[in-house]
Amino acid sequence: MNELIVSLRVLFGNTFVMYFKAQSHHWNVEGINFSQFHDFFGKLYEDVYGSIDHIAEEIRAMGEYAPRTISEIYEYKTLNEGNVSSTVEQMLQDLQIANDGVLESLNKSMEIAIRENKQGLADFLAGRIDIHEKHAWMIRSHLK
Repeated sequence: MNELIVSLRVLFGNTFVMYFKAQSHHWNVEGINFSQFHDFFGKLYEDVYGSIDHIAEEIRAMGEYAPRTISEIYEYKTLNEGNVSSTVEQMLQDLQIANDGVLESLNKSMEIAIRENKQGLADFLAGRIDIHEKHAWMIRSHLK
């Protein structure tokens, strides 16, 4: 199978896992700073979820199918689901690990897209890398 398509499927799987983690933390956060973190996790999951459709459409544009089942997503993801996080600090650490994994997937796909002269895809990936680097900064800042 085409190396770029495989890398995009991995990116799709990892992005989906990060989306779900952020959504779950949004639903389940508690504590004195509930409102702040409920909003932060909400903005994070909305952004990450918004990128999933574009990744799937890039796979389809190359003549392949995007993952169609949860089990298929899990075949491609490289992120661990991890333990259930119960504190804000654990939730942030969980998202930091997930974001790092998505960034790794983005950079791998970007490297292949550039090599295969897929300029539109490379542009999209570059934009997502910038966004996930900002997510990394914000998560790290909350953890200090």
